[in-house]
Amino acid sequence: MFKSWNKWTLLPLRLLIGFGFAAHGFSKLSAGPQKFAGILQEIGVPLPNLMAWLTALIEFFGGLAVMAGAFVWIVSIPLIIIMLVATFTIHLPYGFSAIKLMGMAGNIPQFGTPGFEVNLLYIVGLFALVLGGTSPLSIEHLLARRDDVDNRLESDLD
Repeated sequence: MFKSWNKWTLLPLRLLIGFGFAAHGFSKLSAGPQKFAGILQEIGVPLPNLMAWLTALIEFFGGLAVMAGAFVWIVSIPLIIIMLVATFTIHLPYGFSAIKLMGMAGNIPQFGTPGFEVNLLYIVGLFALVLGGTSPLSIEHLLARRDDVDNRLESDLD
């Protein structure tokens, strides 16, 4: 029964990971990459203004590409690099857990600095999408189907 659903298993993962990257990229772009450049400068990233723009654009357009299922293996490379840099420059000293409840201020929970858990989830999710191949409702799937049809037509003509 579930075998017919196997081809759809990566779709929710692709949509969520793509949306997450696009949302983070959009947030950086809409707030102005200069703000993010200041953070990059503080942690010693070279060319912080350029890197802020590149990071924001890669996250935004890479996220859109992942959601669309277009060039997933190509855009995964810079997205994974961004996650690794964030892990080693920001999140690693704060441990694994992404959610650290520090206490309550009235009815409002107070959280500590997030660890690298979410970064790893993004990285592993991108690996799963690359290794899993195309899935329905993706540009890559449509292109693969079109190539199959073209190849069959060519072999029929031979």
